[in-house]
Amino acid sequence: MLQAGLNLIQQALSIYDSDLRLVVSNRRFQEMFDLPDSLVSPGATFEDTIRHLVARGEYGEVEDAEEAVRIRVEQARAFKPHYIERTRSNGRTISVEGAPLAQGGWVAVYTDITEIKNQEALLRVRSEELSDQLLTHAERLAQANRALAATNAALEETKRELMETEARTRLVTGMVPAHIAHVTPDFHYTFSNRRLSAVMPGSPSDIIGLTVAEALGPETFARIEPGLRRALAGEANVFETTHEGSGHRIRVALTPEHDAEGRIQGVYVLSADVTEETQARAALAHTAKRELAAQLTSGLAHDFSNLLTIIMGLQGRLERVAGLPPDATEIARATLAAARRGGTLLDRIARISGPSDLHPAPTGLMAFMADLKTMAGPILPQAITLGVTLEDLPDRVLLDPGALQDSLLNLIINARDAIGSRPGRIAVSARALRDTWLEFRVTDTGPGFSEKALKHALDPFFSTKGGEGSGLGLSMVYDQTKLAGGSVKLANRTGGGASVTLRLPLRPVGPRAAPMLVLLVEDSEVIRASVREMLRAMGHTVVEAGSVEEALELSGLPGLGLVLSDIGLPDGATGIDLMNELAARTPGLRRALMTSLPRGDALRESANGVPVLTKPFTFEELSAFVAQAEDE
Repeated sequence: MLQAGLNLIQQALSIYDSDLRLVVSNRRFQEMFDLPDSLVSPGATFEDTIRHLVARGEYGEVEDAEEAVRIRVEQARAFKPHYIERTRSNGRTISVEGAPLAQGGWVAVYTDITEIKNQEALLRVRSEELSDQLLTHAERLAQANRALAATNAALEETKRELMETEARTRLVTGMVPAHIAHVTPDFHYTFSNRRLSAVMPGSPSDIIGLTVAEALGPETFARIEPGLRRALAGEANVFETTHEGSGHRIRVALTPEHDAEGRIQGVYVLSADVTEETQARAALAHTAKRELAAQLTSGLAHDFSNLLTIIMGLQGRLERVAGLPPDATEIARATLAAARRGGTLLDRIARISGPSDLHPAPTGLMAFMADLKTMAGPILPQAITLGVTLEDLPDRVLLDPGALQDSLLNLIINARDAIGSRPGRIAVSARALRDTWLEFRVTDTGPGFSEKALKHALDPFFSTKGGEGSGLGLSMVYDQTKLAGGSVKLANRTGGGASVTLRLPLRPVGPRAAPMLVLLVEDSEVIRASVREMLRAMGHTVVEAGSVEEALELSGLPGLGLVLSDIGLPDGATGIDLMNELAARTPGLRRALMTSLPRGDALRESANGVPVLTKPFTFEELSAFVAQAEDE
């Protein structure tokens, strides 16, 4: 609508930004100066426009065309308000009025005043002879002046509305937690809400005038270029990509921009950081797969276990039969060994497909890696050395130390087996990738992965160790990592050897909860004493209760900050009942539960959003849980 309004104005209008690139113009601007489409498209440079006009003789005969262009470009860079009148090469006279914009650049209005000038000349030449005509022309001139004044007033109002609209647009887009931009068909930015560096850390914020490749870098540009070209062909599209510099997962939406005639003028770009969403989505999808696998295998595993029990019983009896031929005894022993191996496989399958929960706890990575090296030492031969390095890590992070330790030890054992009896080296490194990922990498000097192993090593039961391998080691590593919202990558090193990279979400541990008054509700005196000492060591003041009735009597204590209760309590009332009653009495009071009931238990699942801590727990786990309960 705004463009249509500008096209109705009889004066020519153009707006250039601080980089001397065209932002907007009306149809009269193109018609007055007979400009090609390329010079009236947003993003066209002022320099190219001046060069075109000079070459066509708009400014008369010039000795040095490039010097004439340079002078006018320099004048434009130091733009000042002005009003001039000049006669063009075609004999027409125009007035040019320019005014700078607050955010840089300028708006210029061009008016054809040829008729007015002719009237003035006519009046001067024939003033004695044209008394009647003089009055008529004077009236026409006055009318033209009034029309011009009205038009200028309308242009001023349009300019004011344009500036207000742009200010509102920039304010709104600046508040959006995403990067919004406009790109021309030659991949130059003409608009940006200056949020690129927030979505893709390390990228510049001021990108207007830059190309997409200059702003994002060649690697990221190569990933989004196909989508841009599809949008320039008229196809809106949405896709996700990974920003190499930060590891952030980015969702990019590209929408073509069409003019009134349906021609594509550029692409609108919306980029949002969906890293946390992707991590949660991956963890949720993997959990769903685990649940499905558990449902499919639970019945089969139960029946298979019963069969193995029968086979082992019968073979044991057969092995103990007196006078059994040596061949038969050997067969019985081999059958028993195979059955026991089948039992081991069932146990590993249950660990993969059965219910499994992460137990994140605040973990000091320095101590964690030192413990890992100590535990791995005895399983490595003297010919194989183990190196551990840490780079730019926070002091403490929230992760499941047991699951991660199992994964890294599994990878170290695989690396040892790959090296074999030869001298070699295994290296374990840990580093933080900006504020997104915690990366662990295990490398070795063995022969590396085969092409088949690179494709299938993470599949259950795939093994390169023949009959000695179960094929479940790497799949368990993959399972635990995906459950945490991370990823596993296998590769071969350039100089030889294998490399396995685990990426886990980086969650630095925040400060502990501020000291407060805690009501601890637990019927077991031994457990209550242990938890009480933990809470006091954190700086909290603790009052105790052994039942729901006692807890309700103490719930009105002034300054009470948190009620931490066991779910199982005596006298028929549970911790769930206590939480519900407290929610009705004092809605703002923070509440938390603890229990030894497994996840999935009906009573535990009825907590109605109250956070639950699983017993047994460590001091650090309780500290993190209380801090989380305080935040909630």
